Amino acid sequence: MSNPLDSDQGTEQFDSYEAELKLVEADLNQKLDQVEELTGEERKAAVRGAERAIEEAKELLDQMNLTKSSIPTTLRSKINTRYRNHQSDLDASTRRLKTLARPAGGADSDRAQLFGERYTDDPNPHDAALEQRQQLLSGTERLGRSGDRLRESQRVALETEQIGASTLADLHQQRNVIENTHRNLLQSEGYVDRSVKTLRGMARRMATNRIITIAIITVLVLLIIGVIYSKFK
Repeated sequence: MSNPLDSDQGTEQFDSYEAELKLVEADLNQKLDQVEELTGEERKAAVRGAERAIEEAKELLDQMNLTKSSIPTTLRSKINTRYRNHQSDLDASTRRLKTLARPAGGADSDRAQLFGERYTDDPNPHDAALEQRQQLLSGTERLGRSGDRLRESQRVALETEQIGASTLADLHQQRNVIENTHRNLLQSEGYVDRSVKTLRGMARRMATNRIITIAIITVLVLLIIGVIYSKFK
């Protein structure tokens, strides 16, 4: 049997099918052990039960194979290993069942090879009808389980789609925020440029005013000197 591995985020659906498959595998091994121990009609019933378990295990493997595509790439290698282990176990169980279900030698074996699974030593037609009814009920149960798994897969797909849509909406909102921030930065840069120009203009006016003030003071000083000089002349 395959070794159980720790569950990783993103593999919940695969883990769910794998847990169900392990139960089916345990039931299948139990039925195969019964086939080895039983005889007659009880042995045939055990064979039919093992065949149904194999069919159910194949359906679960198909579901596990479908869910692998939605598993993150970083976990895909480990998941493929687990899937191949279960597939190998099922192949081994199938070969074991074929070996156990093979009729014994002699005339009975020849008739079984000639008529296949339709061969039976029981002439009672009611048993055949009962077997067909059991097979029909088993098929209906498998169909119901397959429908449940399909609905579960659809639910997971819808949830994934909703998460994707929500992620896209968040990304669109973040893009708008970034664009608004970029516009604000450009506007702020324009304000800074105008402020720098204003400060430069003010600096030039202050320098001009200083030169004018110095010139006025110089003229006044010269006038005062001229007045004083004219008085003492």
